[in-house]
Amino acid sequence: MISFGGLASGLDTQAIIQAMLSVERVPLNMLEAQKAEENAKLDKVSAFKDLVKALQTAAGNLRTMGEFLDFTVSPSQENVAAFSATGSAEEGAHTLTVLSLAQADRWAFDGVLDPDTDLAGVDGEQVDFTANGTSYSIALTAADSSLNEIASQINTLAGDDVTASVVNVGTASTPDYQLVLASDETGEDGRITGISSTVAGLTIDGAGPDGGGNPLSTNNVTVGTNAQAIIDGLTVERASNDFNDVIAGVSITVQAADAATEISFNVGADTEAIKGKVQSFVDAYNEVINFANSQSSYSEDGGTGGVLFGDSILRSVRRTIQSALFDVDLTEIQNDTTGYSTLSLVGIKTDSDGALTLDSTIFDDKMAANMDALADLFTDSDGFDNGGAAEGTPEYFIDTTTDSGLADKLYRQLDTLFGKVVGPSGSVDALFDARSSAIGDLIDDIGDQITSKERYLEIYEQRLVDRFAALEQLMGGLNAQGAALTAALSGMSNLYSNN
Repeated sequence: MISFGGLASGLDTQAIIQAMLSVERVPLNMLEAQKAEENAKLDKVSAFKDLVKALQTAAGNLRTMGEFLDFTVSPSQENVAAFSATGSAEEGAHTLTVLSLAQADRWAFDGVLDPDTDLAGVDGEQVDFTANGTSYSIALTAADSSLNEIASQINTLAGDDVTASVVNVGTASTPDYQLVLASDETGEDGRITGISSTVAGLTIDGAGPDGGGNPLSTNNVTVGTNAQAIIDGLTVERASNDFNDVIAGVSITVQAADAATEISFNVGADTEAIKGKVQSFVDAYNEVINFANSQSSYSEDGGTGGVLFGDSILRSVRRTIQSALFDVDLTEIQNDTTGYSTLSLVGIKTDSDGALTLDSTIFDDKMAANMDALADLFTDSDGFDNGGAAEGTPEYFIDTTTDSGLADKLYRQLDTLFGKVVGPSGSVDALFDARSSAIGDLIDDIGDQITSKERYLEIYEQRLVDRFAALEQLMGGLNAQGAALTAALSGMSNLYSNN
């Protein structure tokens, strides 16, 4: 850019140009401020969406009986079995006697003195066995047939079903190295069968156990057997030590066998875990409400509370949540004789600012009095059925069955705010995506206006520079002509004076 300082005209042309550009930049500055505000809105909409998603997740943890309920298992004796329970369990007392633990089948080949000495006499000698229904043949070369090499080849070929290892069962001075082959699965079905060796220096008696599970070969160091237990008077057998499908919702892993010892264990509601999930739900709800309140606040001193002040998305989300949680059928309340039909009756109160508070004393009493009734307030006990409505339509999210708990209803109604919805004109973005897209489109439009305005200012500035440069040239020419004329007139004056 040409730089000049008004030498001919005496004007501060740079200052004049910058002043004129400042006037023209006012609309650009306004556009940039508007773009920054819209970007801030987009960030807040995203943050709000995350909070609502978190609320939906918290509601999802309460929407079915299996998710709402938690149970603890209290055994009469420790270290006999490990217990856990899910929400599908039921309260009750049970008994357990562990008759035997599951074992993995294990074989040990006859020992050798050196695990690194090749054992095969010629190429093609092999070790054969069947594990987990798959037959394996480990073909060896004479040069790669040491105990360690055989173990490595077995693990490479059959490592999904067995584990081969080399163990010194002797001493350092009188070693006795044995190749041990262990099944990776416990129980009778995991037994290794048909084990044999044609390797000259590696022998084994592959005779399997008898019908009672007693070994017939000294090489069969452990016979794969099932675990057996008596649970509530019923003898149950499993291939592993896990008895997870005997009592609904209760997992049992037996740890020690003693046929003479019967223990009892009680399955009971884990009230602290249940209350913890409800408190998490309350906290997630309050995060949403507090965000909406902070954005919607206004004071004469501070002005609006946030960039989403007055935005319809705040009202839409609040209306959706309140509809699900607080629009309870009046008839249902009138017929409620035990006090479980609304959140406030079970100790979840609404504050003046719309936030929720969990009264632990009332909630604990309600859990103790009737856990099923409390759970029914939150959960959908009879399952969800939308009557086959098309996905994305408003009817798709409506439960046509009799029972629909508050948490389940909230979860489904919040689901309508995300993704796509189907309307009369086809599939469109739901609330959050639609609002984000609208703001994004506005930001793009403002960006285009800013680019156009900046281009105009560049051209405008260059025009000003060119015009003031021309002015300086003109003024310079006029000044030169004036100086020449002055000099000429002065010369003529001197001439006349001398005459």
